[in-house]
Amino acid sequence: MTEAIYQLVDDLPEQNLTVRVLNALDFVIPGEWENIVGFENTIRHVTGEDDDDLIQQIGDRAVWLFNDESQGYQRALWLYQTVDQTDTALASAALAHKAGERIPLLGFLNNITPKADKAQSIDLALKTVVELVAFCQINGIPGDSIGDFLNALADYSGESLMRMTALVCLDGLIPLGPDFILQAQSILENLHPDELEENDTFQSISHFIPGDDTDQQLGFIGEAFNSVQGWMGDFVTEKDLTPQKIVNSVQSFVEFSDEQLDYLAAFLDLSTNYYEHTGTQTLAKRLIERAYAEI
Repeated sequence: MTEAIYQLVDDLPEQNLTVRVLNALDFVIPGEWENIVGFENTIRHVTGEDDDDLIQQIGDRAVWLFNDESQGYQRALWLYQTVDQTDTALASAALAHKAGERIPLLGFLNNITPKADKAQSIDLALKTVVELVAFCQINGIPGDSIGDFLNALADYSGESLMRMTALVCLDGLIPLGPDFILQAQSILENLHPDELEENDTFQSISHFIPGDDTDQQLGFIGEAFNSVQGWMGDFVTEKDLTPQKIVNSVQSFVEFSDEQLDYLAAFLDLSTNYYEHTGTQTLAKRLIERAYAEI
């Protein structure tokens, strides 16, 4: 049973390591993301309304829409959650009490293993596909609508743009370096379907990826990633992004040396859930916008 959407939005943390990391990326898209938490608070923020009865009606309608399984909202939420749930429990528990202090990476080195470039590239591509498929689910369009997604991506703002910013910075530039797009593309082009099947995230979400078998799904993943390359490349150029700039910003709350950069990427992967956090915010906004329009 999926947890109630209002509960999920109410339970979003106002401050934790994920929020600190996203705030550290504010320099890339200044003022674009605000950590709006709480369902009623989100309704007020999205609609600008302050009439309690109207807010209640909008909330009730949004909850009804979310609970309607013929819509794609629950599936989109599940995708956002699942792509983040690799192995966060260990790190999250250890970090729960450290939200307000600098965290020395040294203490975590025994518990984290940097991913190989191949695994990191697959993860980057799968998160891109999840963004596309979740967009299609939320908007009630076929899951292979790459063109519709690209048109929407050009207009991304708020928490959706922050999610893609974090994807580029945390899953692209830090672990794979400035040539992350070409590197990931090359790995995907040479990947065998059997290697994709060994990936835990792919195993979890494969039934949402278009294609009759793993070979076709691998083709779709490659096509989806290739389609987003232009946007990612332009974004990196336009924002003048380098791994070092992102690392410098993260250093305000994580202590590490230059030799630990591989570990930093793994540490951030383990200890943050930015896809789930911002994905829940995106979903709440879309539900509220639709509910408001229907009342």
